[in-house]
Amino acid sequence: MAPAFAAAPSFSVCGVRIPISCRFETQSTVPTLRFLRNRVAAKTRSGAPWSLKAGLWDSLSFLKNNNSTETVEPPPAPLEIEEPLPQELVLLERTLPDGSTEQILFSSAGDVDIYDLQALCDKVGWPRRPLSKIAASLRNSYLVATLHSIIRSSGTEREEKKQLIGMARATSDHAFNATIWDVLVDPSYQGQGLGKALMEKVIRTLLQRDINNITLFADNKVVDFYKNLGFEVDPQGIKGMFWYPRF
Repeated sequence: MAPAFAAAPSFSVCGVRIPISCRFETQSTVPTLRFLRNRVAAKTRSGAPWSLKAGLWDSLSFLKNNNSTETVEPPPAPLEIEEPLPQELVLLERTLPDGSTEQILFSSAGDVDIYDLQALCDKVGWPRRPLSKIAASLRNSYLVATLHSIIRSSGTEREEKKQLIGMARATSDHAFNATIWDVLVDPSYQGQGLGKALMEKVIRTLLQRDINNITLFADNKVVDFYKNLGFEVDPQGIKGMFWYPRF
């Protein structure tokens, strides 16, 4: 994905040049939101099991060598890493003029259809990119957060329509640093505070995962938007530097 961002008024920026760094307190400005449910259970992964190649006598606690006795420590067990639990939150719920109900749902589960994402990029005016690269960028991201509109009809059949209306993703070293990319919101849903809510939820999620150095790149038109979220331009004189191929 190109380092582009979308925010008010267009939420779509290309040709990014300004590095911005962020330092946040652990307390977010997002109001307390109602939890809906978690669709994905916590996952754990561990390293490959140790293979035992020694014989019976070598596997015992004491090994005789040169008429001396040594204590042989067993290999340490591989550490288990617990995957963060994805979140699903209802940010907004309202009744539409035709009587149907609409929920705006935030999710950090990374459930994105690449065709829906391409359609959303078209709406905000981003240039077309190969679907294979879009899929790779999502697959290799540390965090993919989405906003979906879920409309339920008021009829007896209660039909449901789900539409992707916003997304942001972050890459990370899984320890200290994360960079936010590709922030965009459907133009028909802009001006309702959803872009700010999406960014604040992404930041809070990263902080909960103990990632405290959060950076992004922003066009001149949206610098103030990110400043209002706590980002700083060139903090402590740090300059972002870019290398581009010369053809």
